[in-house]
Amino acid sequence: MSRYFVDKQDCARHTIFPGVTISAMGGEHMLVSFVEFEPGAIVAEHSHPHEQMGMVLSGKAHFFVGDEDRVLTAGQMYRIPGGVLHRVVAVDGPATALDIFHPVRHEYL
Repeated sequence: MSRYFVDKQDCARHTIFPGVTISAMGGEHMLVSFVEFEPGAIVAEHSHPHEQMGMVLSGKAHFFVGDEDRVLTAGQMYRIPGGVLHRVVAVDGPATALDIFHPVRHEYL
């Protein structure tokens, strides 16, 4: 395996909620995760100390972050500060997103 290039099949893979799988790779200070949502899949409300930012790559996802909510489509981005409650619901079919976390979420590796 290369030090600089990672194939998706070489990433750590986890089902984090029913119908929601991630493929993750970590560096020294951050983690990148490719998130796949089956139609109607739900990331249950939760929070974590990690800062999280990302982009919806395909499909639609309804994000509930703190006291705001919005349906995002491909190309739209989000930011979730550490400690803020949030949840996500895939809308009208499957969806994919790219999440970036700081610091590294070691439980995903």
